[in-house]
Amino acid sequence: MTQQQLAQAVGVKFQQIQKYETGSNRVSASRLWEIASVLDVKISFFFEGIGGGGAQTETTDLNRKETLDLLRTYYAIPNAQRKRLFDLARVLGKPTFPNYLPPDGTNG
Repeated sequence: MTQQQLAQAVGVKFQQIQKYETGSNRVSASRLWEIASVLDVKISFFFEGIGGGGAQTETTDLNRKETLDLLRTYYAIPNAQRKRLFDLARVLGKPTFPNYLPPDGTNG
């Protein structure tokens, strides 16, 4: 299958397929699913050979220096205050992460 044929099948211009291939543009999950469907392969096909069984390949919030600094600062707070801060963060974060359950499994 050519890039042109793939592009037509998923509804983009072939230049967009070229950008996906070279990594110039990111491929959304839905677009990746479309491409996998057109090529008749499982999505995991695109991740074969990546170490760690599909480990993260992009920078995420967990990989940022700010996150490490925040964690270090958080654990430097005394336990009683840290629990209150955690409860506050959980309440503020619910609109963003409505399905989040804390490590103790409670719903808050």
